[in-house]
Amino acid sequence: MNGEQIIALNTVWVVIAAAMVLFMEGGFSLLEAGLVRTKNAVNVTMKIFVDLTLGALAFFLIGFGIMFGPDIAGVFSFDFWGASQHLEMTLDLPLAAYVLFQLGFAVAVISIISGAVAERMSLKAYMVLAVLFAAIVYPISGHWVWNADGWLMQLGMKDFAGSAAIHALGGWSALAIAYVLGPRKGRFNSDGSVNVFAPSNIPLASAGAFILWFGWFGFNAGSTLNAFDTNLPSIALNTMLAASAGGAASLLYTLFRYGKADPSMTMNGALAGLVAVTAGCAYVEPYSAILIGLIAGVLVIWGTLLVDRMKIDDPVGAVAVHGVNGTFGTIAVGLFDKADGLFTTGSAHLVLVQLMGVAIVSVWGLAVSYGVAVAIKKTIGLRVTAAEEEEGLDMALHGIPAYNDLERFSDQPDYSSLEAYGIGVEPMPGQVQVRKG
Repeated sequence: MNGEQIIALNTVWVVIAAAMVLFMEGGFSLLEAGLVRTKNAVNVTMKIFVDLTLGALAFFLIGFGIMFGPDIAGVFSFDFWGASQHLEMTLDLPLAAYVLFQLGFAVAVISIISGAVAERMSLKAYMVLAVLFAAIVYPISGHWVWNADGWLMQLGMKDFAGSAAIHALGGWSALAIAYVLGPRKGRFNSDGSVNVFAPSNIPLASAGAFILWFGWFGFNAGSTLNAFDTNLPSIALNTMLAASAGGAASLLYTLFRYGKADPSMTMNGALAGLVAVTAGCAYVEPYSAILIGLIAGVLVIWGTLLVDRMKIDDPVGAVAVHGVNGTFGTIAVGLFDKADGLFTTGSAHLVLVQLMGVAIVSVWGLAVSYGVAVAIKKTIGLRVTAAEEEEGLDMALHGIPAYNDLERFSDQPDYSSLEAYGIGVEPMPGQVQVRKG
């Protein structure tokens, strides 16, 4: 096969993978719309469109050049054409295909934050946030991890498809922004207990989780950028096994701990497994991928409960799924890597590099996001008014409900106990009452 044929097949593979990654935005939209209350379902979908429009343009115009441009005096620089010339010499595919693939990654970072700030953030504030993250925040830390000149790359950090660069960054940034934003009205009681808001549509959320799971094969296997990579099928297999193990762990944990299998936790468990294996999918054996997924499926539950105890409101569990398990998955490479892992070779070097790398990326996300959120709060305002929050953002900000026949919801059961809601006879720690809305 000649060089032109190789480039042609690589191009087809990467463009298909990029489309799968971008299709994940539909998964984010459905997942979030199903997990928030009915009166805010349109708003979370609109935020995903902000990511796909303003965010994608900001990354193309500014972020790509920062992320993949050369260092100047050891510091990243904005240089789209410098990045283009360098990549064209090293990639066996057209630059446009690579840019499209990277656009999907940049948009995903913003969408991670979207769920954590649902139901109370100003759309104008979110638009500013999306542009800043796509243009500057994500590209800078992404430069450190994935650019050949990046200092974390040169130290030997391994993050194949972004457990640190995308998920840990997005998850911990979401934590900082949600903290500044504050919880939804009525979410926490004065004694620290949590009021559970019933989600609008669990089947809709599950459809979103399925789409994300599907798109993740493009996310991970597509990161080979090479249709002829012999490691491609094992990357896809590891992706599947970790997701299955994560979902199984969450399902069984909630079933035996709380008496009933919790659907939202099972979904998030599968997503947590996917997040955790993203860094190491190209470096670990299938049995290690299963173990990584099993651990992630439990960590996501513990992480969710910890965030609640901190009185930080995260309606969809984004911090636990992406922040906690992005961090764990990055460290897991240092433990299970076939060539350099602590458990496979006895060497601790890689795990120390991974620890330092994910810590740097996480602190960057936390610090910058906190500063940006405070700045937005003091200028254009970060949060909607109390009246808008009570009315619901669908009508207050967009003038249209998610469902036109709202009367049909008047016959909903009285969610006066967790048993009626179905997450267990024994309440999960800190959860005492379910509120309609």
